[in-house]
Amino acid sequence: MSKQLHDNICAEHIFSSIFKKHSKDLHNFLHYKFGDLLNPKDKTQEAFIKLWENCSKISPEKAKSFLFTTANNLMLNEAAHQKVVLKHQKTSNPKMSTNESPEFLMREKEYNDKLQKALANLTEPQRVAFMMNRVEGKRFKEIAEILEISTKAVEKRIYGALKKLREDIKEL
Repeated sequence: MSKQLHDNICAEHIFSSIFKKHSKDLHNFLHYKFGDLLNPKDKTQEAFIKLWENCSKISPEKAKSFLFTTANNLMLNEAAHQKVVLKHQKTSNPKMSTNESPEFLMREKEYNDKLQKALANLTEPQRVAFMMNRVEGKRFKEIAEILEISTKAVEKRIYGALKKLREDIKEL
């Protein structure tokens, strides 16, 4: 009769010992092979659930093989599912959607229009110095070297540009 008890893993103590022996190794295997994005903890648990559901068909000697094969297949299925989800996201809405209200989007467009007009109203030297500083992130000294002018001249151009922009755009 003891042989019949060990023919399958439906006995709680046998299943529990298999869980204790293989769960950590199984999780690590999935984590190293697939990373954290596909939830290796969940797939480890799902593999043990499937093992329990099929406990009468699986001998203790075959349990490890069953677990690793099942968990690997679960992860591969999840990876394939994620590919389908990503493909659907790309094709379903080619335009970038936003959570902003139409009013916000309209104000943003108006502000950008004002900004572009204000930048166009700057003198060429002011606009060049301002854009190099604020857009390209260059320091006053770098701008002075590139434009072959003094650092004080760069400061004057940028501060003049800021003053004019503040006048043209009240929101700045």
